[in-house]
Amino acid sequence: MTSAALQVRRLGAGDAAAFQALRLGGLRLNPDAFGSSWEEEVDRPLERTAASLASAFVAGCEKDGVLVGIGGLRIGQSVKTRHRGGIWGVYVDPRARGLGVGKRLMAALIAQARAEVEDLTLTVSAHNEAAIALYRSLGFEPYGLDRRALKIGEDYVDELLMRLVLAG
Repeated sequence: MTSAALQVRRLGAGDAAAFQALRLGGLRLNPDAFGSSWEEEVDRPLERTAASLASAFVAGCEKDGVLVGIGGLRIGQSVKTRHRGGIWGVYVDPRARGLGVGKRLMAALIAQARAEVEDLTLTVSAHNEAAIALYRSLGFEPYGLDRRALKIGEDYVDELLMRLVLAG
């Protein structure tokens, strides 16, 4: 598979079904990678997902026309926080891992953020070495560890807090 077969673009309302299916798959397969859960999102109306995609910046990566990766950018809304953005919900289908999907998604999210914010943050499961390595390669640096950030059943997940300074 060559990277030329991969296409990254902004998702819109018409991508709601594909986005929702991929996200639900991620929530089921990798529950420790998300603050939300499959149980919380499985019954989410497709119209609500479509509205969210229409109003937010969410990037998707397609391989041969099939959505295989997603990630979103959230911008602070108040006067005091709109200089900061946050990456959320980055997920790559296991069958597309190792193809550069994550790097392409992050490049698109960072490019969008550069036009809007000065600082970009994200959280990642502290044990997810592959994602941490990717984020470090893109210039993100750790600035904290949120111990027991998530609780899944009786197990806790620590999250690494990472930041990329874009301006200032």
